[in-house]
Amino acid sequence: MNKIENKICVLGTEYSIEVHKISNDEHMIKNSMMGYCWYDEKLIVIPDTSEKEYFDFADNNAEISFINKVLRHEIIHAFLYESGLSVCCEWANNEMIVDWIAIQSPKIENLINSYQNHMWR
Repeated sequence: MNKIENKICVLGTEYSIEVHKISNDEHMIKNSMMGYCWYDEKLIVIPDTSEKEYFDFADNNAEISFINKVLRHEIIHAFLYESGLSVCCEWANNEMIVDWIAIQSPKIENLINSYQNHMWR
């Protein structure tokens, strides 16, 4: 797996990104989570996919795709929190909505970029 930058800026707030072994992370085990975002700590945690008892990927591409999806999901949580939406809007805490945004955001970005590149040639 590629090395992940350990700091990101979310709407002006710095978040740390950590990779944890599920077997060593009580919060992941207790809540059956593959990742989480702790707003108060400004921390995003994603799983160490080397633990074979938790992960069995067909190939390296499947592993990278999974990690990217989890990371995008947790980053979306951070954006919704830092924007104030997760505090005042029930939908912003809905895992299905966060998943949808995380899954669709690369497609949306690609479409916007291709349209903008086409428009300004």
